[in-house]
Amino acid sequence: MTTIIDRRRIIPAAVDVDTKSSPDSNVHNNNHHQVAGKNSHHHQHRLARQRSFRKDIGHVATETYLISRLTFTLLQYLGIGYRWITRFLALACYAMLLMPGFLQVAFSYFFSSKVKRSIVYGDQPRNRLDLYLPTDTHKPMPVMIFVTGGAWIIGYKAWGSLLGLQLAERDIIVACIDYRNFPQGTISDMVNDTSQGISFVINNIANYGGDPNRIYLMGQSAGAHIASCALLDQAIKESGKGENVSWSISQIKAYFGLSGGYNLLDLVDHFNNRGLYRSIFLSIMEGEHSLKKFSPEIRIQDPLIKDSIPLLPPIILFHGTDDYSIPPVASERFASALKEAGARAELILCDGKTHTDLFLQDPLRGGRDDLFDYAVAFIHSDDKDAIEKDAIAPPRRRLVPEILLKFARKISPF
Repeated sequence: MTTIIDRRRIIPAAVDVDTKSSPDSNVHNNNHHQVAGKNSHHHQHRLARQRSFRKDIGHVATETYLISRLTFTLLQYLGIGYRWITRFLALACYAMLLMPGFLQVAFSYFFSSKVKRSIVYGDQPRNRLDLYLPTDTHKPMPVMIFVTGGAWIIGYKAWGSLLGLQLAERDIIVACIDYRNFPQGTISDMVNDTSQGISFVINNIANYGGDPNRIYLMGQSAGAHIASCALLDQAIKESGKGENVSWSISQIKAYFGLSGGYNLLDLVDHFNNRGLYRSIFLSIMEGEHSLKKFSPEIRIQDPLIKDSIPLLPPIILFHGTDDYSIPPVASERFASALKEAGARAELILCDGKTHTDLFLQDPLRGGRDDLFDYAVAFIHSDDKDAIEKDAIAPPRRRLVPEILLKFARKISPF
């Protein structure tokens, strides 16, 4: 179990070495010790702050290196052709337009005391998670476990920092799980890492002020696919006899899938046409023979696992109607298949929204939006005090001017 190390230092009390000295000398010595104690305290506090600052700077450098390496890895596997040169340039311009918001989020991510970065949850590479804690934790808080997207190649826990910071402002703890990406791992590794991360959160979140009986799961894009695979695998394990499990699916109160793809057979050609070439995609998914195995929409129709379907929590799927990275029909068909199998499912189509609007542009815009408000209301539905607090909560702060958001939307490569 991982614990947070308290950075406060214990200052030893001053010791009077001359117990036979006169009262006057005692007064003098006491004053001397008090001054020395204060100076020592200030000196040690300054050293602690310097060490903390150096640690934060080192972490920034490490994270920057990792992000750069992920970008070059993506380019290596996708190839440097005309299509990807233009997409890369569009991505660079897109990021520059949103940079005012990214810088503010990055500052909070690296320097906020309420963000606990890179907590180890397993023994594999990338088995780390970030925790975003509310300011007020006088009582156990609900928890959102988030699995980020990234085309199964450049997923990274820090991509969930904007969501984590904003939900934490509403007294919801957020755990952003990192996992091995391709080529470091294939889809089996990603699903196993995610399941292990979920297990860690469920079994340890009480140590951080979370309520283990109010845990929710959310995935975005590729993360939505991975999280749904982990959820279904867990349900199948628990419906079988003699399976050893480290967490219970009953502890997940709901699953939110954002802009995900759940039937890989339907998406192979679509991804190939958009630059995630068939050969690479099949390598990620461990071959064409494994596509059905890692397609939740197909698996839930298997009569052999029908006993596991009732174990699934309520599933809420969000998808933008203008999503070209993963078309909205992917969520529509999955919702229909879930309902036909007897699962509790709801589909929410967001008119005119793209692949990144729900997760990035809308939160950077601030104010209110359907996805954020729905998730908060759902999580707080059984907490009267939280509902009253939400009713008077100020709108989310705008992080990027509207004109930059509009330009970014027009040139987005997603």
